[in-house]
Amino acid sequence: MVLTLDIGNTQISGGVFLDDDLILQFRHTTAHYTSSDELGVFMRSVFRENGLDSKEVTDIVCCSVVPSLNYPLTSACIKYFDIDPLLVKPGIKTGLQLKYANPKEIGADRIAAAIGAAAYYHDSDIIIVDMGTATTVDILTAKKEFLGGVIMAGVNMSMQALSQGTAQLPNVEIAHPARACGTSTAEAIQSGLYYGALGAVKELISAYTQEVFDGRKPMVIGTGGFSHLFQDEGIFNVVIPSLIFDGLYCALKMNK
Repeated sequence: MVLTLDIGNTQISGGVFLDDDLILQFRHTTAHYTSSDELGVFMRSVFRENGLDSKEVTDIVCCSVVPSLNYPLTSACIKYFDIDPLLVKPGIKTGLQLKYANPKEIGADRIAAAIGAAAYYHDSDIIIVDMGTATTVDILTAKKEFLGGVIMAGVNMSMQALSQGTAQLPNVEIAHPARACGTSTAEAIQSGLYYGALGAVKELISAYTQEVFDGRKPMVIGTGGFSHLFQDEGIFNVVIPSLIFDGLYCALKMNK
């Protein structure tokens, strides 16, 4: 079995592969200052509670955007699984050409998503929309060139900014509003969050299509925790929730 881990600012997400199939996914709230023992005990418990033997894990591959967790995560993998994990970062084999001014600045999750996208659609121009804590909209050409893209506040982060930066605006449920024109403060916030994100992604897809692809329509892949909210809006050709796990699994095979 292969354990894949996506260490994000809000959640630690995991996926377990057996014979190329993703057989288990799990999530855990990210604590930016945690110990290797806490991480190790949690991961072992996930296997136990799902009827799997953690001793059958042969490889672990991770992407992390939380530097403070890299050391305890690596230590947990070594102590509890006896495996030194592969960390996705510039310098490992990715199958991509990283056309970035400084490739070391690219978030490991963006690299993993691009690897996964390339594995699904080998010869396509691709736009990857990852809607998590942040929303990233990245470009991958048919030549496997990662050109970069846009990073903006995610839906939940935008809601928190409104709540924390004002005296009277509350937190609201993040949902697809019944109508664009909200008739209460909560509805108005929901509408602003939803249609603000939708409009931004639509505009970026349109701009990329003209600026980068000379009007040719690329494949648009949605992923990340909030992508399902927008899957019926016609902005994605496909939504692949496991895209980062798939990319991590591919990265492991390339670096074996």
